[in-house]
Amino acid sequence: MDTPSDVLHRVFGYDSFRAGQQEIIDHVVDGGDALVLMPTGGGKSLCYQIPALVRRGVGVVISPLIALMQDQVDALRALGVRAGFLNSTQGFDERQLVESEFLAGELDLLYLAPERLRLEATLRLLGKGDISVFAIDEAHCVAQWGHDFRPDYLELSKLRELWPDVPRIALTATATPATHAEISSRLGLDQARHFVAGFDRPNIHYRITAKSEPKRQLLEFLREEHQGDSGIVYCLSRSSVEKIAEFLNDNGIAAVPYHAGLDAATRAHHQARFLREDGLIVVATIAFGMGIDKPDVRFVAHLDLPKSVEGYYQETGRAGRDGLPATAWMAYGLQDVVQHRRMALEGDDAHRRRQVLHLDAMLALCETVSCRRVMLLDYFGQQGSQPCGNCDTCQTPPESWDGTVAAQKVLSAVWRLANERRQKFGVGQVVDILLGKKTAKVLQHGHDTLKVFGVGADLGNAEWHGVVRQLLAQGLLAVESDYGALVLTEASSAVLKGERQVLLRRDTLRPARAKVSSPAKGQAAAELPAEAAPVFERLRAWRAGVAKEQGVPAYVIFHDATLREIATRAPSSLSELSTVNGVGENKLAKYGEQVLETLQATT
Repeated sequence: MDTPSDVLHRVFGYDSFRAGQQEIIDHVVDGGDALVLMPTGGGKSLCYQIPALVRRGVGVVISPLIALMQDQVDALRALGVRAGFLNSTQGFDERQLVESEFLAGELDLLYLAPERLRLEATLRLLGKGDISVFAIDEAHCVAQWGHDFRPDYLELSKLRELWPDVPRIALTATATPATHAEISSRLGLDQARHFVAGFDRPNIHYRITAKSEPKRQLLEFLREEHQGDSGIVYCLSRSSVEKIAEFLNDNGIAAVPYHAGLDAATRAHHQARFLREDGLIVVATIAFGMGIDKPDVRFVAHLDLPKSVEGYYQETGRAGRDGLPATAWMAYGLQDVVQHRRMALEGDDAHRRRQVLHLDAMLALCETVSCRRVMLLDYFGQQGSQPCGNCDTCQTPPESWDGTVAAQKVLSAVWRLANERRQKFGVGQVVDILLGKKTAKVLQHGHDTLKVFGVGADLGNAEWHGVVRQLLAQGLLAVESDYGALVLTEASSAVLKGERQVLLRRDTLRPARAKVSSPAKGQAAAELPAEAAPVFERLRAWRAGVAKEQGVPAYVIFHDATLREIATRAPSSLSELSTVNGVGENKLAKYGEQVLETLQATT
């Protein structure tokens, strides 16, 4: 029987495991259950794929990613792994073929959508086969916080009852200590061994900027830092997705929309284009991205505030899976806070409390004057980290200022409207009153006679909006759910009485760019020796042709990191090529001669 190290080298083409992998793999190979928390790009899939190849039987992978199963199976087959899947996209004949392969022991890995385990036919099928391991991928789907929550995952706890001798491994890239405990409880893994890897993604540059003209800001970000790069732009609404995708295309940047309102065929086509084409941008709602294995996503941009730090970490984690520099960029403003505060008031008491906690943590990350990465890691229970030097607050430390008087002016205006006029208004009217603007609405309601009218001339319109945003973020103001009117909170009183100081962050509309940013031709070619750069581009062109011919994403052939190593080392024989990371036996036999011919053609 092969050892895990044998399989790692022979099948996957790597000489050594990444941090934490071998301990997890050895534990599962020995029959132990495991719950694994490991960041995106950390090599989670090997933690169940290798045990499935070492142990006798078929590894069954429970995955919610129906739209990606074909690509996952194609990638494994390219390595010589016998893989298949069963989901609702297949016809009867195709499902019957996979089922017969499973029963005959002709598969190494079988991917299933979680809802199939509710079918008696599926349980009967699995009961007739020889199963080596159950892997529950994207295990955070079991947690109530997740936008990807799938009730079918709650059924997976019965796997232990039905197959008590088959080890189970559940894996996720995102979990706070509370979510970790929820996954463990819901999946019946309290007695399993828990493996928690570090959550740090040091290659990602985190940056959050004050929102002014988001379309213009996004366009400048793309043109100045990520021209020609693949990336994802997240928006909150379907309408915004469509408008931003159209805007980018109108400005010469190839982009496609992705949201639940599009028909399934269009979504599948846009996803396939993103996986297979270089330099394409997907503008999407959070419906897109989970399980996307495209390693060369160079940026993830948010034009609206994510609902939680977990969601933000999941989404930004789709950048830079190849370990090369990538950017997580967000434009964040007052309306984001107002909208999310209103949304957080919906639902039952437990839901509201949960939403408010998630939002407060997200706002704290946005408004911090300290290292963003330290705050992220602290949120996920990884305390004691040092400032990273690779986020905007580290590279351009923001100024803070004593905003107590400014806060008192805002709170006083809200108080006077409510108590002297029995009225409630939104941000715009309050700011107009402070600035002393005699607008039609101000004059109509007689707000020009209020004592606070014109007391805010020391700040501009954008600055006052920033003050209100931060007061909302600090819980010193609240928003009513019906009309978005500003109201005071219990904490407001101490500020109005002068008993509490209010420190505010001074907004900078154009913070410094990342010190390491993508060149126009793509970050993957960066830091290559001068003589290796054209070789790398020639290898990418060869790979693109092969991928198009086979109808698979380019990374299924070879990752950029493998091509970079080939270009740098310039092997002259199959034996030398076999020592490159990512060149396993099957790929060596399938592509080795073509790679050597491509190298010879560049010399």
